[in-house]
Amino acid sequence: MSKLKIATIWLDGCSGCHMSFLDMDDRLIGILELADLVYSPLVDTKEFPEGVDIALVEGAVSTTDDLKKLRKAREHSKLLVALGDCAVTGNVPSMRNTFGRTAVLDTVYIENATIQKQVPREVIPRLLKFSKPVHELVRVDVFLPGCPPSADTIFYALQELVAGRVPQFEPALRFGA
Repeated sequence: MSKLKIATIWLDGCSGCHMSFLDMDDRLIGILELADLVYSPLVDTKEFPEGVDIALVEGAVSTTDDLKKLRKAREHSKLLVALGDCAVTGNVPSMRNTFGRTAVLDTVYIENATIQKQVPREVIPRLLKFSKPVHELVRVDVFLPGCPPSADTIFYALQELVAGRVPQFEPALRFGA
């Protein structure tokens, strides 16, 4: 029997969810005995592969690059997990929504700059009009809220998913319950 394939992606967020993922410590080794980590900011793979069984998505969708990554992950994954409050609700990245793209870019690159006061036109991805949670753009199979979710929560969810079960959380942890 071939091992399951797990991928993680990091969109607009702080990487705290990936830190919690790593905080599983030795338990991560147990998961990786049953599944391979085939794509992640933690590995050197450059392209999101086909045939991923479980994709963990950290962060809100704030840029055209985020949207492209998310759509590719959804297209190539059997199960997609919204990992953490930014992915589940938009959280901190969505705080910019009330100000608008232009005001945010002007504040960062012109008002607060001491040199080269200009909004970059190259290198940085184009901001979407609004930063959004993952489920507003693609189908999500499992929601793992938390800022970040604890290593115990991530471990439990992965353990269940790898075993072919849907993780069951206490009502306080369920999104949309």
